[in-house]
Amino acid sequence: MKAFKAKLAAALLAALPLSSSFAATLEGPALYSGEQAQYDAALKEGMVVSFDTGPTWANWGNMFKAFKQRYTGMEIVYNDLGSAATVVALDKSRHRPQADTAYYFGASAIDATEKDLLQSFTPTNFDKIPSVFKEESGKWFTIHTLNVAFLVNKKLVKEVPTSWADLMKPEYLNSIVYQDPRTTGQGQVVVLAANLAEGGSMDDIKPGSEYFGKLQAEGNVARVVGTTPYAQFVKGEIPIWIGYENDGLKAMVQDGMGDDVAVVIPQEASLAAPYAISMVKNGPNPEAAKLWLNFILSSQGQSIFAEGFVRPVLTDLELPDTVKDKLVKAPQIQPLDLKAAAAIKSELDREWSQQVLSR
Repeated sequence: MKAFKAKLAAALLAALPLSSSFAATLEGPALYSGEQAQYDAALKEGMVVSFDTGPTWANWGNMFKAFKQRYTGMEIVYNDLGSAATVVALDKSRHRPQADTAYYFGASAIDATEKDLLQSFTPTNFDKIPSVFKEESGKWFTIHTLNVAFLVNKKLVKEVPTSWADLMKPEYLNSIVYQDPRTTGQGQVVVLAANLAEGGSMDDIKPGSEYFGKLQAEGNVARVVGTTPYAQFVKGEIPIWIGYENDGLKAMVQDGMGDDVAVVIPQEASLAAPYAISMVKNGPNPEAAKLWLNFILSSQGQSIFAEGFVRPVLTDLELPDTVKDKLVKAPQIQPLDLKAAAAIKSELDREWSQQVLSR
């Protein structure tokens, strides 16, 4: 945090002379109505402080570059705290906020809303976001999703599974890894996705836990892990990981696994886990925050997310050519209702433990 404060101070000093005198006209067509006026207002502040947007995650690094390229004279300062820690930081500094915007897993956005840390703002394309993926006044809104998928090492698996039912087959003995739903958000979403596939709902979560109990009894689960097994997957130590689509695509394209990886959205059902962003209440640069949030939800910003292998929340977007064959249409992906998931969390923990740990 000390390094972040030093970076923030340096950026403030760098931005001051420019923001007081600089003016610029946008090149090319406007991304949304009123973009130039918002740019003019933001330039008077000169910078935006963006919490929890680490540059290697979800393609934020390229988002920063594109933002500064389009809006000459604007600076971005960021940190990479993690979702829960971001809410803690916002709460501790509520009387003198440092952040202008905050990005996190959707459950943390709900937490920040309940703590009254956020400012309502409805950016461009807000009306296109599904209602379950936003707070109605704009205190938080989803900008991309991570989707449950089977990540398959084809060197270790002869026949690639395409459905939840397939994972029960004897050829996948001791082959499957997934994260613990009691302690990880991903694990919880995975079990809820299986629950949908098995005919369950948020009012009936037993089928998902029973599914994993059966999978355990068949001997197909190699282990349940408490942290991401990404490094082990890339090393070739995991035949099948039930995880998030973007990790498989990253392993395929960026980390050398290439065609040895299959990324499968299961046929019966998958869930989209929302990642959201907010404008911070009483943040130091409100006009710059609005410019930044509008850019993120513009067609250009959403395309940048797609290039980072996460699905844009604007699902009608024409995807970049580089990812069209990877982020394939998958109507079986359903949105995760975060409030409902939070309400049944303790019940899910209990059901899963009974079905899986007693085997």
